[in-house]
This record gives sequence, structure tokens and C-alpha cells, in this order.
Amino acid sequence: MVPQSDDLLPVPIEERTWTAFSYVALLSDSWMITSSMIVMGMSWWQAWLTIWIGYGVMTPFVVLLGRPGAVFHVTFPVVNRASFGIFGSLWCVFNRAAMACIWYGVQSSIGGSCVLVMLRAIWPSVNNIPNSMPLSSGTNTRDFMCFFIFWVVSLPFIWPPVHTIRHFFTFKTIVSPIACVIFMIWCIVKAKGVGPIVKQPATIHGSELAWAMISSVGICLSNLITLTTNAPDFGSRAKTPSAPVISQLLSIPLSYGLVCLFGVIVSSSSQTIYGEVIWSPVDLLGKFLDDNPSPATRFGVWFIAFSLIIAQIGTNICANSVSAGCDLTALFPRFINIRRGGYISAIVGLVMCPWNLVSSSGRFSSYISAYSVFLSAIAGVMATEYWFVRKGHYNVADFYVTRKGSWYWYNYGFNPRAYAAYVAGIAINVVGFAGNTGTPVPAAATHIFDLSFFTGFGTSSIVYYLLSRVFPVPGAADIFEEIDVSGYEEKMANCNEDTKSKDDSTEKESSTILI
Repeated sequence: MVPQSDDLLPVPIEERTWTAFSYVALLSDSWMITSSMIVMGMSWWQAWLTIWIGYGVMTPFVVLLGRPGAVFHVTFPVVNRASFGIFGSLWCVFNRAAMACIWYGVQSSIGGSCVLVMLRAIWPSVNNIPNSMPLSSGTNTRDFMCFFIFWVVSLPFIWPPVHTIRHFFTFKTIVSPIACVIFMIWCIVKAKGVGPIVKQPATIHGSELAWAMISSVGICLSNLITLTTNAPDFGSRAKTPSAPVISQLLSIPLSYGLVCLFGVIVSSSSQTIYGEVIWSPVDLLGKFLDDNPSPATRFGVWFIAFSLIIAQIGTNICANSVSAGCDLTALFPRFINIRRGGYISAIVGLVMCPWNLVSSSGRFSSYISAYSVFLSAIAGVMATEYWFVRKGHYNVADFYVTRKGSWYWYNYGFNPRAYAAYVAGIAINVVGFAGNTGTPVPAAATHIFDLSFFTGFGTSSIVYYLLSRVFPVPGAADIFEEIDVSGYEEKMANCNEDTKSKDDSTEKESSTILI
């Protein structure tokens, strides 16, 4: 047997509480990704079209990757064992855990800037706190204080079990859209109408515009790759297998499209109001506080900043702390559960100095584009394994054993087919990845990297499928049917009933003896 914890076993029936609405409320924000497209020189409708294409194309992948979790109620580390092997999955799990910890810090840094604006709306003197930190730190006393406040405030939200945090996401779904609409209307009023925004032309054209749109589609895909690989973590809590399907297919393009429209209009308005594009909504709120704001303005900024803080906490939970917790549980099952893993990710996010990653829109976009290179190759193997190789057939009992002949033992716990496909999915993007870090590379490599999700996912998928046909895996099926051939859940239910019956019998015997 492999060392296990309760968090790696199939989710108990009483904890499968997520309905279709829960998955609608789960969605994270993408305002900063949207606004950065205006910086590239796009018009508002070009940026919005790019958003719809990017998130619309990515949505089916979220559903495809989350399906094993929703049907068999297991999390990403367990689903990953099906394709990479019992021990082979540990590298993928470590890779995702490291990225989740880094991303937790990035989101916390953004949250810290929201805290600064909120505090300035209450106490304007906060903006003048003297700096006592060296220039080499990359930050100052004021900004670090706000970052640390956000980091501390976020900690209690890591504590609740995964099946109960849906209530927080429901609250976020109510507050955030209201704030977004208020912010957009406010900017339109300050810009004196929608006309100047809509008529603002693009500053790039032709092939430059085309590749800017393609690159931005890639950024959208990269922004959602975390939610895609996290899909089994939350899908495992689904009340029914269909709960995540229709709700996500409809809500992801619609909600991201609307939020991104707000972001595009607000960013475009900033150019009309201040003569420059302010790509960060937090920076724009700060501008509102610079010119002797009225009490009404300060309250409005406070409310919008508060909603952004709620959104950032939600993003950290759904995209980072839960996934890091699941992964670290798989790496150290005897010592770490999901809750402890979430707190570890928070600590890593604190010590990594994340503010250096979000200091500019270019660096921020480069980071998340590079992020997708590794996860897309993993996702391609996982999707192909479930949908085209074993075609929905799982042997849940074999996820937890290391004996020779079990489905997921492969070669001493490693599946060489999966690793060959994984390396191929990374290799096709490696030159472009080098170019993304500043190394001169051919233009073709850069364009391939702009579509790093498709090239990585597609290459790893094709290679894994071909290798699995040449070297068949145990349990490969000809007909698609979502079934657990081991009957694990039924056996556990019968075992629990037998245990309960024995306990009842023992209690009756004890009562008889006492009488």
C-alpha cells in the first residue's frame, strides 16, 4: 500500500455538496489580464473579442479535465496517477504545488495593493508612511505593510474544509459584480460618456495586431490553465457528475467576458480621463484619491477596493491554496492534509517577495505564459488518458496499491509513455520560452510560444496516444464507459455497513450482559 491520508481517498458522500451554482460562483477574476491588452495597443472591441475567443476555447478543457473528479470523486494528485503512475505522478504534483505556492504570493501582492487603496480611502495619511526598507527589497514599508495585512486576513479562509467554502464563493459572486458595474459606470461618467471610449482606435494594425491578439488569447488560456488542472479538486465535491458541466460551459465565457468588458472600458476610460492608459484597476482607484476626493468618492473607492480584496481571496482559494493543499497531501500524506498544505502555500507566498513579479504588465504576462508551458503538457496527457486511452474506465482501488500488475504500477510506479509525451509537450515550446525570458530567438519560435497551451497540450496528447497504441496500457478500453471496475465505493459502503452491524451487535451483547 502507498502511504495515504483521508484527503486522497474518494470524497465521502456527505461531503459531495457542490451544486451547479457552486461552480458558477467558483470563477476567479481576470481584470488585470484584460487591461494589459489595452497597453498592447488594441481597441476595446478587439480586446473583448480576444477575451471571448480565449476563454470560450478554454472552457471545454476545464470540463474535460474535471470530469474524472466529478465521476469518481478523487482529486488531481489521484487522477494524475492514472496517466503518470503511482510514483511518476509525484513530479507533476510537485510541479503544480510549486506553481500554486508562487501564484499564491502573486495574488497576495495584488491583494496588498487593494488593501492600500482601501486604507487610503479611510485614512489618507497611510499614503505618507515613511519608508525604512532598502531599495534592494523591491518594495517599501507602506506597501509591505498592506501586503502583510492582506496575507494575514486571508489565513482564516484556508481553514474551512473544501466542501464548505462554497458559501464564501456565493458571497463573492454577489459583491464583486455589483462593484464591477459601479466602477464601470463611474469611469464612464468621469470620461463624460461612452463615446470617446468606443471611438478610441487601435494603435497597432496588420500582422502586428493579429499576433498581439493571438498572444493575448494565449495569455487567456494561461490564466485559466490553473483552474483547468484544479478542476478535479473541486469536481470531486460535486453532488452529481453533471453539476460542473453545463454550469461551467455557460458561465465561464459569459462571466469572464463581462468582467473583461468592464476591465476594457475602465482601462480605456483612464486614457480619456488622465491622458494615459492605467492598466491596473487598483492604480486607477488610487488616482481617484489623489485630487482631494469628496466623502462620497472615498466611500466608493473603499467599497470597490473591498470587493477586489474579496475577489483576490477567492482567487487564492480556488486557484492556489486548495490545489497546493491537495498536492502537498500527496507528497507527504503522513504529515500534511489539505488545510496544512494551504497554510504552507501561504508561507511560501510570503517569503518569495512576489511584488517583483507584478511590477509591470509585461513581466506579469510573461510569468503566466511561462506557467502554461509545464501545466499544459501535463493536462494533455491526463485528458488523453481518460477520454481516449482508457475511455472512462478507472480502477479506483489500484490508485492506492503498489503491487505489480495493478493498472497504475506501469514500470515500478512510473509510466514512461506519459513522461515521453510530457517532455515532447515542453520541448516544442522551450525555444519560445527562452525568448520570453529575453534571449534572442527566431520569430517562428516566439509565435509558437504565443500558443503554448495548444502546442504543449496537443503535442503531449498526440505523443501519449500513439505510444499507448503501440505499447498498450493495462485497462485500455474500446468503448467509452465511465465505470470503476474495482467497485471501490460499493465495497467501502458494504464494509461500513458490516462494521456498523458488528458495532450494533456488540452494543446489544453488552446491554444483555449488564441486564
